[in-house]
Amino acid sequence: MSATATPETTTLWQVDGAHTHVEFAVKHLMIATVKGRFADVAGTVTVGGDEAKSAVIDVTISAASIDTRSEQRDAHLRSGDFFDVEKYPSLRFTSNAVTPAGEGKYKLTGELTIRDVTRTVTLDVTDEGRSRDPWGNDKAGFSATTKINRADYGLTWNASLETGGVLVSDEIRISIDLELTRAQA
Repeated sequence: MSATATPETTTLWQVDGAHTHVEFAVKHLMIATVKGRFADVAGTVTVGGDEAKSAVIDVTISAASIDTRSEQRDAHLRSGDFFDVEKYPSLRFTSNAVTPAGEGKYKLTGELTIRDVTRTVTLDVTDEGRSRDPWGNDKAGFSATTKINRADYGLTWNASLETGGVLVSDEIRISIDLELTRAQA
């Protein structure tokens, strides 16, 4: 939040988990892409007087909510080989800075924590607009993308292929469609 924001000029938005999608894509066998998502996403966005420069974002994702449309693969991803959800039940993103990057575009920098390892990431964000739903709730939409290296977070399990290469690539592409609901006063 900017230094000039006051409680009177601060607005709280809550992540609408039913209309928010956090998805990922990773190369499998180095020839195909496997996609998945996290179904349980919660968090807040606190906005000060200058929206573009003062947003404070805090989002938590349940690691156990991973869904790749394969129960066997999901169980493996929840295990100690990957997310180890018993020991590390959530992933978390907290923002550090929002920088305008053109009309309706932003660079969002923050700290992503997976398995108690925190790294700085930058997301390319697009403001998708504002609306009011039929029940009178103010809504805001954003989309964002980034790439991370899973090994940076201790997600190092892999298998070498007989033909060369590995079973799972290190690069993970992340895509987010975020819907926010303005908190009622």
